[in-house]
Amino acid sequence: MPETSVSHPLSPGLERLHLAWDLLILVLVVANLALILFDSLFLLPPLNDAFATLAPGLHEAYDRHVHANFIEIDLVFVAVFVLDVLLGWAAAIAERRYHRWFFYPFVHWYDVLGCIPLGGFRLLRVLRIVSLLHRLQRLGLIDVRRWQVYAFFAKYYDILMEELSDRVALRLLDNMQEQIRSSDSLSTRVIDRVVMPRKQQLIQELSQRLEAMAGNAYARNREETMRYVSALVGRTVAESQEIRRLRRLPMGDVVARGMASSLSDLSCRLVHEALEGLRSPEFTALVERLAESGFDTWLQVDEHTDRVTEQVLVDMLELMKEQIAVKQWRHRYD
Repeated sequence: MPETSVSHPLSPGLERLHLAWDLLILVLVVANLALILFDSLFLLPPLNDAFATLAPGLHEAYDRHVHANFIEIDLVFVAVFVLDVLLGWAAAIAERRYHRWFFYPFVHWYDVLGCIPLGGFRLLRVLRIVSLLHRLQRLGLIDVRRWQVYAFFAKYYDILMEELSDRVALRLLDNMQEQIRSSDSLSTRVIDRVVMPRKQQLIQELSQRLEAMAGNAYARNREETMRYVSALVGRTVAESQEIRRLRRLPMGDVVARGMASSLSDLSCRLVHEALEGLRSPEFTALVERLAESGFDTWLQVDEHTDRVTEQVLVDMLELMKEQIAVKQWRHRYD
């Protein structure tokens, strides 16, 4: 079950107490880790000899009082860390911070494991520092994003994650290309499993787009369309041999102009009525039939079309690989 926080805001006094305790734990963790690091270096003969040469008195005091009692000293730190875990657990239960009372040790697993006084588990105490810094960041007391060390690690973490994700994506696309090349009748399976179950929806959408395209084109270019029709009728009448013979008769020129005007007006009305009829149910049914006929023709698959579809998919994946291969972090950090 997911973690659910239901805690209530703390009073200012209790919040300051939490903050003071967190700062104390932060100092103790840093001191403990510094002690672990120094004692580990103390075990190295070259460094031990150099220490004894440079500061023999301090070397003897450290060897007698600290190194000889390192386990006991570390257990003192562990006792404080265990107390911190128990107090944090009790506070989480009292504040109803999580959905269940036993969630705390699982959420703060690094604190629990860091209390184990063994070499490998002691290193998990570093995560406690990260947790405490995150809390101080959330309270607005520090801003780690302005720290140079944060910028350094954030930069190389970003580069590492981008390189890893690019490698994974390229490997995945390579596998997809191999699957496409090695598979048989890919187009048939794509049509059967992807296209055919949505055939009616695709036909309906295609017909609606055709109707909308024709209607919008006519609405935006109505005057240009009518002028083109009128000019076309005018040229046809002017080139007609019958109209030319009619013009030679008495009053023939007037009759010819009247016929040309009537034909032009009639043609414009026919075009207008035809384009306005695009919204009629009859035209919708006609477009759907035409779209279905064209759709069925498009879905016919043979060996040639299957190879074309395969190559299109492979080339698309190749373009994606080229895009992924671009080092974006170079542009960000140049």
